[in-house]
Amino acid sequence: MTDQSWAMKGELVLSCNCTVFCPCVLSLGSHPPTEGYCQTWAGFRIDAGHFGEVDLSGLNLGLIMEIPGYMSRGNWTAGLFIDKRASVYAVKALTKIFTGKAGGTTSLLSILVGKFLGVEQVPITYETHDRTRVFQIPRIIDGAVTPVLGKDREKDTVISNSEYWIAPEIIVAKSDKSKMRAFGRNWNFAGRSAEICKLDWRGP
Repeated sequence: MTDQSWAMKGELVLSCNCTVFCPCVLSLGSHPPTEGYCQTWAGFRIDAGHFGEVDLSGLNLGLIMEIPGYMSRGNWTAGLFIDKRASVYAVKALTKIFTGKAGGTTSLLSILVGKFLGVEQVPITYETHDRTRVFQIPRIIDGAVTPVLGKDREKDTVISNSEYWIAPEIIVAKSDKSKMRAFGRNWNFAGRSAEICKLDWRGP
């Protein structure tokens, strides 16, 4: 599975402990999170994807991360949840992608993540109810994230043309509910910062 081409398209939702919108998006890691440290979970819906000849389409993922200070300084802790429906080959491929070892969009994870908590294969759902994204892993993550509406009440507030590594366009959002219990962590970020982005990653 070395140097395989890979790609995934879909959507991701992210909920963190920042009290207002995450400053890492605009500062690109040169400003600390609003609480001085970052705790976050993210949900991924892969509409179409592959790793070499391994099909990743239709799978959902969850990722938790802790960052002790400035995002750019590293020493991150991360843990990965992979859809129970994924094949053994898909699990290996997604683990390689989300540990940065597959290169491409996620390559910096191999540098910034100092501690990897491991992989758990679990049932995961990612649904859209009107504008709200509902992401759930039974007994682990219970999240609902809604975009912040702009002056035009028919449109979301969007940051565009960003150099943020996750995506160039970020929908500004807030968490309606955001509970995470796993790997000895117990978080609740309801009412805090969230974001929604198109997932369009590739490598190597």
